[in-house]
Amino acid sequence: MKIRVERDGLADAVAWVARSLPSRPPVPVLGGVLLDAGSDGSTDALTVSGFDYEVSATVGVPATIADGGRLLVSGRLLADITKALPAQPVEISVEGSRASITCGSARFSLPTMPVEDYPQLPAQPTFAGEVAGEAFGQAVTQVAVAAGKDDTLPMLTGMRLEISGNSLTLVATDRFRLAMREFAWEPAEGLADAAVLVPARTLAEAAKSLGTAGNKVSVGLASGEGLLGLSGNGRYTTTRLLDAEFPPYRQLLPNQHSSRAVIEVSPLSEAIKRVSLVAERGTQVRLEFGDNSLRLSAGGDDEGSAEEELPVEYEGEPVTIAFNPGYLVDGLGALHHDRAELTFTTPNRPALIKPADEQGQVVPGYLYLLMPVRLPG
Repeated sequence: MKIRVERDGLADAVAWVARSLPSRPPVPVLGGVLLDAGSDGSTDALTVSGFDYEVSATVGVPATIADGGRLLVSGRLLADITKALPAQPVEISVEGSRASITCGSARFSLPTMPVEDYPQLPAQPTFAGEVAGEAFGQAVTQVAVAAGKDDTLPMLTGMRLEISGNSLTLVATDRFRLAMREFAWEPAEGLADAAVLVPARTLAEAAKSLGTAGNKVSVGLASGEGLLGLSGNGRYTTTRLLDAEFPPYRQLLPNQHSSRAVIEVSPLSEAIKRVSLVAERGTQVRLEFGDNSLRLSAGGDDEGSAEEELPVEYEGEPVTIAFNPGYLVDGLGALHHDRAELTFTTPNRPALIKPADEQGQVVPGYLYLLMPVRLPG
């Protein structure tokens, strides 16, 4: 194998593929990045791939191929090296069991791993539809904030993807909060409605690179094989679906409220961060609504206390409710709007946070449900 490739294209491709690799691979080859030059007859493209039986990532890079071949080396090491190379063309060749990487006056020699031990990359699942990259990226980011991180509860580490006609719905919950985003997409003709559970971390990582303005993201689904595929901008990724039952979340969503507040997001977020500095281990921030004002407070006599008042458009009986300040700030930040609508029923029931426009009207498509913290006494 002997190829020449531009440094920036190679570094971007290797970095993207390496991000999907496990930090502690069960066997060394699963921590490798596969460089494939011309094995499919191509003379002008290098394919960079990674696969650990759960997630696959593949991207093509323009290259000049003198001698074709396949090469498997440590993904993390190759990513570090290509990122640090000078801005000059890179030459890669294989001599026996070692790979040589030359760029300007820099030269690296790396041990290779046996290509024959590398697993077969999965094929892209059947095309299910496509969505605008920017809408997809924003939706995944908005919902991922509520996904659980406890691997002992796999159903909560996933993001539920629901297909219903020309509408896609993403939902995630960690039991303390729930985020849901609905948006339009273009389904394949004859596509049946479906619902699958995708690892939230994998989906969020894919959305960072695929969810760009002007890009279209193609979605492939093979639920029988337990596989979801995403592609765009010449990049392809697949992930195994989670074989777990997502909680029946719709019954958690309040269908009515007794109090409603509309408030500016940025001043509220900043006030929560200030007041919560005295909250022991971020336990709770109290919000007292009434008479078009909001009083935030935290702490007590033992650990210090803080309070702050903000103007608010408020309808309903006065209410005092408490939340985990980190979860509340996460939800406000995920709105991607300057104003928010908060609705309540009682201090012990979930609150809903939705984006609002300048007139205080709800902007449809996104909601963030937050469980309150029980007030003392």
